[in-house]
Amino acid sequence: MCLATVYKTVKDTEEVVLKNVSKIYVEGGSVRLVDIMGAEVVLEGSISFVDLANSVVKLNCPAA
Repeated sequence: MCLATVYKTVKDTEEVVLKNVSKIYVEGGSVRLVDIMGAEVVLEGSISFVDLANSVVKLNCPAA
């Protein structure tokens, strides 16, 4: 099973959004993440980087 850790970058600061992500949906200007337990997080932004070998996904998010 391939699970990812998703990070968000806002103004050059990177932080973990969600671990053990099994599904990622791009819906217009937002990204919906779902982990293996069914927890969902929706963020405004876009995918900037995916490394499947190391299970890393990075998102660019606008400043709040």
